[in-house]
Amino acid sequence: MWSKMWETWCKAIGEKAYEEDNNRSDRVAIIRSGWVVLHILTCLAIILNAIANHGWRLIGL
Repeated sequence: MWSKMWETWCKAIGEKAYEEDNNRSDRVAIIRSGWVVLHILTCLAIILNAIANHGWRLIGL
């Protein structure tokens, strides 16, 4: 189950980096995953900062 989820995640973040070497491809996928997580955390920080500075009215609550 986990290997199928990992394979799907890797396909979602981009094409396979190395066709002949799965270990190298997995390392590239881990780096890409870290990059995706960094972007998500950055977006959350921006949103929380906007709410802190402008209040919940900013998003209509």
